[in-house]
Amino acid sequence: MEPLSQHGPAQFSLLHVSDTHLLGAGKKLYTVIDAEERLVELLHRVRTSEHDVRAVVFTGDLADLGEPDAYERLRDAVEPVVQQMGASLIWVMGNHDERPAFSEVLLRQPGSTDPLDAVYDIDGLRLIVLDTSVPGYHHGELRPGQLEWLGDLLATPAPLGSLVALHHPPIPTPVEIMGVLELQDQQALWDVVEGSDVRGILGGHLHYSTHTSYRGVPVSVAAALCYNLDLVATEGTALRGVHSAHTGSLVSIYPDQVVFSELPAQELEEVFLRSSEGVEQVRQMSLAERHEVLSKKTSDYNTAERKRESGS
Repeated sequence: MEPLSQHGPAQFSLLHVSDTHLLGAGKKLYTVIDAEERLVELLHRVRTSEHDVRAVVFTGDLADLGEPDAYERLRDAVEPVVQQMGASLIWVMGNHDERPAFSEVLLRQPGSTDPLDAVYDIDGLRLIVLDTSVPGYHHGELRPGQLEWLGDLLATPAPLGSLVALHHPPIPTPVEIMGVLELQDQQALWDVVEGSDVRGILGGHLHYSTHTSYRGVPVSVAAALCYNLDLVATEGTALRGVHSAHTGSLVSIYPDQVVFSELPAQELEEVFLRSSEGVEQVRQMSLAERHEVLSKKTSDYNTAERKRESGS
């Protein structure tokens, strides 16, 4: 199929979701937030799209109180849809999670109090799970043994490179009080990652979407599906949780780049809709013809589009 971009299509994609904070017995967080319903809608939207999603990655704080029932509700809501997608399902521990229930219910393993690190092969892309949780605390840490394990893994490059998924992202935050709960000794992690085949780091924890690059490695933090933080709350406010900005992230894998795109969890109000019927017709055109039809401001197509936009 003739691509419409010089980059060609993505090799495949991942769906990155974070911070569902489910409660047991279907209770709503702060009595108003139903993250489970939002999650189900997001998964449905992705499953019925044209994206080739090979893995769904949850980066922690899946259950607000670590209740087994909350994990069971999450597993039962997610597993069937991910199976329909033919994708891998990857769970990552967060500071609100509890290792014994997490490992028993989500991983279907004997309850463990040890860090729940793991590695997955997604059609040549190595996805490395690092458990940054500290039992009994909300800040993040990586033990020396975890960093040594990571370094040993990265000593051998993967065919499509590696992604690291963790809960506490190794980046600064403009929300000052969140610095108390950040990943400790972040430079130790970067010392292991730098110069390796790591193509990106996926994180959560911050309750807002943010992106950066450090030592040549991009970091993508997904917003929370429960509540998010207002980064420009009025002066004198330390934290303000808001009922908005609920998004996941589409992680698109290209041969030489990894691209992160926000995905709203819920169906949004439609402004316009253009079907894909004409795409094949455009595909048959030369690049010059495509520019004349779609790029030229005075083309018939763009002239009609301006009239629609302006209500003429």
